[in-house]
Amino acid sequence: MSGGPGRPLLPAVDRAAFAVALASRLRARGVRVGHTPVQDFVRALDRTPPASRTALYWTARICLIRDHDGLAEFDAVFEAVFGDALLAADPHARRNPLGNSAGEDDEYTSVDGAPRQEQDGGGLPWVTLPPAVAGADDSDDNLLTVPERLPSELDGLMDTPFGQLSPQEMALLGRRLETALRDWPTRRSRRFAPRPGGARIAVRATMARSRRTGWEPVRLVRAGQVARPRRVVMLCDVSQSMQPQAVAYLHLMRALALTADAEVFAFATSLTRLTTVLTHRSADVAVAEASERVVDRFGGTRIATSLQTLLTSHHGSVLRGAVVIIGSDGWDGDPPEQLTAAMTRLRRRAHRVIWLNPRASAPGFVPSTSTMAAALPHCDALLPAHTFASLLRLTTEVVRCARHGAAHRRSPAVSSTASRGRPAGTARL
Repeated sequence: MSGGPGRPLLPAVDRAAFAVALASRLRARGVRVGHTPVQDFVRALDRTPPASRTALYWTARICLIRDHDGLAEFDAVFEAVFGDALLAADPHARRNPLGNSAGEDDEYTSVDGAPRQEQDGGGLPWVTLPPAVAGADDSDDNLLTVPERLPSELDGLMDTPFGQLSPQEMALLGRRLETALRDWPTRRSRRFAPRPGGARIAVRATMARSRRTGWEPVRLVRAGQVARPRRVVMLCDVSQSMQPQAVAYLHLMRALALTADAEVFAFATSLTRLTTVLTHRSADVAVAEASERVVDRFGGTRIATSLQTLLTSHHGSVLRGAVVIIGSDGWDGDPPEQLTAAMTRLRRRAHRVIWLNPRASAPGFVPSTSTMAAALPHCDALLPAHTFASLLRLTTEVVRCARHGAAHRRSPAVSSTASRGRPAGTARL
């Protein structure tokens, strides 16, 4: 059972599963082993992997056994597992079945004469089997198999189109957005605060510190500019063509309003502010009230008129230096010249402009409509937004757009492949 000179005893073994399974066997023999001893045992195996059976014995005994009464049971369990074991403690041995070959029944027994597999519940302790696998009676073979790790139900719904989700699934994924959209770009404010390596000297903090050294400023306190989260403004299209995506975009606006302190608006033929409504503590109530407040939902679309309304209203000041996100499929009843004028004015105020289009995920998508052709020259990115997985990538794109200057903008080019690590249908401007 030695690992050899310079080699650990348990190479490439899941040490956490090994420790948990060994502790389970000790508990089955009446030894009280808590979670803290198991954690100490795992840490000990990670820091100093045992190179011999003796080192493993003392490491497990010191970490898992806390009273004298459990020593005898620990020795019995350890001897039953490692004493004269035919299977070596390495990953290659775990590929073979536990069934004994001919002439090996006497050797593969425990110290008291009982078969080790039947006595200890089957399997060596470095492989943890779930009850459904370990106790299956209809299985023909008794192979040591690790249960397949499948994605959760929530992860399986992340790539489902919005139109195929139920209201319960939509609300569940909306709460996922609230916890995921937290990494937003920051901007330097005019305020200064004490911090190491600052460009200025904090006079008041330096004088306060000099009281400890007889009013001699022995150590200078530096001050640097305070970074604040950059303002986020989102406008969502809730017209008839955006009906499958409307509820999902409302959940996105709610997540932005809660986590990024964003200003959110919905528009169809007119503009409606939803910031105070979507910040309700209940997501269901917030979405329901927002849907009732937008009286022109599922009707026509007037993007240019809605943008001009926001620019001329008293809420137009929130656009200065903000990251503006527009969620729309680009179908507009206003002339393209009017949208060009509105986007030009919006681009001068905003820090970055990002357009979310649910149709951009289609293979070979080209923004050929007159509305998108008029809006894209004033945008920093065109992103597909047809699933919640694409909405989760919004944070990464916002941070990327915030780091690039206006000089890096170029003509829109929609990529049809993901060869550069971005989803198909993403336009880098």
